[in-house]
Amino acid sequence: MRAYLVLAENGPLLVMTSRSCITEEALLESLRHKGIDKFIAYEVPVEQMHEFYGVPFEVIAADLEHGKDLRVLDFDGSHIFDCLSFDQLGQEIHYEH
Repeated sequence: MRAYLVLAENGPLLVMTSRSCITEEALLESLRHKGIDKFIAYEVPVEQMHEFYGVPFEVIAADLEHGKDLRVLDFDGSHIFDCLSFDQLGQEIHYEH
């Protein structure tokens, strides 16, 4: 399981996935289905997301274990940035359809 901060035209999203990389075609299709065709993403520490979000994280993790490939954990930019510091962000991943 992986977690990503996705910066898109609609604002930041914190997403979780069962896939190994956010640029896998199945995930890109899921993001396009949500209206996201262009983004910058950073992998973030899953353990910290679990600590910060608690039960909502566990519910989403269970969905991912039962076949979902992408779930949004948070879409409130100020809340997302409160739980993350820039030094926790992984390498930038750029995608443009």
